Amino acid sequence: MATQLNGSTAREIITNGQAVLGIEFGSTNIKASLIGPDHQQLASGSHAWENQYQNKNWTYSREAIIAGLQDCMARVLTDAQARHGVRPTQLGSIGISAMMHGYLAFDSEGELLVDFRTWRNTSTAEAAAKLSEELNFNIPQRWSVAHYFQALLDHEEHVPQVAHLNTLAGFVHEQLTGKFVLGVGDAAGMFPIDSATGSYDASMLASFDALAQQQGATGSLLGLLPQVLPAGGDAGSLTEAGALLLDPTGQLKPGTALCPPEGDAGTGMVATNSVAVRTGNISAGTSIFAMVVLDAPLTEVHHEIDVVATPDGSSVAMVHCNNGASEFAAWAQVFGQFAQALGHKADENTVFETLLGSALDGAADGGGLLAYNNLSGEPVANLAEGRPAILRTPDSTLNLANLMRVQVYSMFATLSLGMRVLAAEGVEVKQMFAHGGIFRTQGVAQRLLAAAINTPVLVGESAGHGGAWGIAVLAAYRRRVLDGVDSTLPEFLDSEVFADARLSLAEPQEADQAGFASYLNTYEAGLEIQRTAITVI
Repeated sequence: MATQLNGSTAREIITNGQAVLGIEFGSTNIKASLIGPDHQQLASGSHAWENQYQNKNWTYSREAIIAGLQDCMARVLTDAQARHGVRPTQLGSIGISAMMHGYLAFDSEGELLVDFRTWRNTSTAEAAAKLSEELNFNIPQRWSVAHYFQALLDHEEHVPQVAHLNTLAGFVHEQLTGKFVLGVGDAAGMFPIDSATGSYDASMLASFDALAQQQGATGSLLGLLPQVLPAGGDAGSLTEAGALLLDPTGQLKPGTALCPPEGDAGTGMVATNSVAVRTGNISAGTSIFAMVVLDAPLTEVHHEIDVVATPDGSSVAMVHCNNGASEFAAWAQVFGQFAQALGHKADENTVFETLLGSALDGAADGGGLLAYNNLSGEPVANLAEGRPAILRTPDSTLNLANLMRVQVYSMFATLSLGMRVLAAEGVEVKQMFAHGGIFRTQGVAQRLLAAAINTPVLVGESAGHGGAWGIAVLAAYRRRVLDGVDSTLPEFLDSEVFADARLSLAEPQEADQAGFASYLNTYEAGLEIQRTAITVI
């Protein structure tokens, strides 16, 4: 039976070119979400990929980016055909988003000069420290400008040839439209944004140029960076070459408008309706980060806190932790393999949900177990590299429930440390919205996160759709702007997207709070073990 959407069937909406597409490049999956006028998902697609660790650099190849894009697109088109009996050939609008930051450096011919250096790399400590001091603004190691300045400091051969710098979302968007532009939220992970102008901070650009010239740079950084656009801005349209790149079958028509490309932080804010002042959200995936929209500037510079921007340009305090759910997923694979060895067939989702659910049966403090989930370096905890570890005392209680409890706790530990800094700054948020695959298992990660940050946590029906759905909503907003609707992004989200949203709320439970606090004390004390492991293993 055909699904009814605002008086039209999903088939009619797709046939008439009203469906909107969002594609997000995450760290382990590229996901696509096709939505209708009511912003409900009509079809989806996913392509699994993994970063490669080559020459001490976390990277994805250009070939993997394009192949992943095309496979993900093919899957969402196939899903639409299977569900609704029609394959989209024209779309209402399109949005591209991706993991933020990193280093994509191109020459004047558009050729990639060095391998893509992702946000996961922690090789720019010297540059980040110098820039943070000079600009009086926290420049994290993963930011694009830190990577570029480190390349200058290291006198890398490619630097004189750099004509453009971009993010992953901006690169893919440029391949589809020919436009060298970036959404303000993603741009804020390249270089600081002046919220008054909505573009790169002019005084900081001047300070950077002066520093860079001491290292032999010529010209201005501004000439290397993409043009900054707010949500709803004109980011170009799908070219013939872009349409063929996206859908090599040639069935997808060009001409579709694209919204400004955004980072995964921005799409997370949209997916949780957290773009208005004093709202906040947490996004959990390979990394985990919290965003709080500020009503006033922070009084001090903190290495644990980034100041970035919402997709419409408001200042945001961001606690970004490099390590999220990947280590938990690795344990889920081990237990899945054990189940198969016993002759039991269990799909990955069942294994993951079963293990996650068992965490609620663990001791509140983890029973004396301590977990570190650091697959990569963790700047919030001053760890240069990752060394995942499980430690326990002889009198601890090693069982499945406790093991999974501390694995979940380890996801939230550095986030909690960063949130302490914001609390000391007087930043208040009454509740936090959370999204990401780990929250699909109802009431587990949500409840333990509430304890870890001492704040109620809301999860909505769209939590599992994540950033692909969020960038689809931003593409829908671009479509509404083109149609002449005059509303701000927060107004659009409140009145059109989340007006009837169903949310579940988890309040911090006293026993969980006390247990996590005890765990976190041990976690902090044991960080020296992590630093020792980096030097000896």
